[in-house]
Amino acid sequence: MKFTLALAQIDPTLGNVSKNVEKHVAFAREAQKGGAQLVVFPELSLTGYSVKDMNWDLAVNLRQDVSVFRPLLEASNSITILAGGIEEDEAFALYNSAFLFQGGSVTSVHRKTYPPTYGMFEEMRYFQAGNRVQAFDTPLGRMGVLICEDLWHIVLPYLLAQDGAQLILTLVASPTRVAGAEKELLTDRINAENHRAYARLLTTYLAFCNRTGYEDGVNFWGGSAIIGPDGEVEAKAKLFDEDLIFATIDDDAVRRARRFSRHFLDDDPTILLKELGRITNTSP
Repeated sequence: MKFTLALAQIDPTLGNVSKNVEKHVAFAREAQKGGAQLVVFPELSLTGYSVKDMNWDLAVNLRQDVSVFRPLLEASNSITILAGGIEEDEAFALYNSAFLFQGGSVTSVHRKTYPPTYGMFEEMRYFQAGNRVQAFDTPLGRMGVLICEDLWHIVLPYLLAQDGAQLILTLVASPTRVAGAEKELLTDRINAENHRAYARLLTTYLAFCNRTGYEDGVNFWGGSAIIGPDGEVEAKAKLFDEDLIFATIDDDAVRRARRFSRHFLDDDPTILLKELGRITNTSP
């Protein structure tokens, strides 16, 4: 696995899927011109984040009508595209989902596992929670997808790495939070520390694609980044502005990181299973 990954840090238009699809196609073309084989967009990039009661109108049922995605499906014959939107399932429940467009079809979907409902967040009012996290194979290698709050639950990136993902792609809509007289963006620093720790401990690549812009009185800070399996930053996007960044993903870097330190290779997930069974009183 060796290819160029691009992160498209964009400012979507709230509630206008067709316009957002056009923007995705334009950024995908730029990413392709820059040599990328895969381009990743932020959380709910196809709809905007603060959808609230527009959720039903903006949802797409992949089994019924994907005509609104047609330009993305066509573009995916030349470059793989990972984008965020609202999915309606066969029971008509709605999910905050990530769609992988590849070879003219949607080949993988991840449903956000932990929609936050605290502080300013109220996602559980509008979305169901997903209940599965799974790595998947692509022509570019084995990878996994998370959405925003998912990455704050340590078990999910751990499960993806144990499932063979050498690249964890995270779609994000992280709001700006400023406290007192801070001279740096604390949210950026805290997230960056987490991402470097995950990448180093799991010896995987980690991509964090955040959005920008203002929406419903909320500002999003950007700062998207690609982290190598040694925990070092491979590429970093601007704060607060749209941007397109690139990095090379190479499984030789994963190999080197795991030869340098065997902590992940030596990890025994059966210990986790046994002790969680004891803690939750579900051991056989």
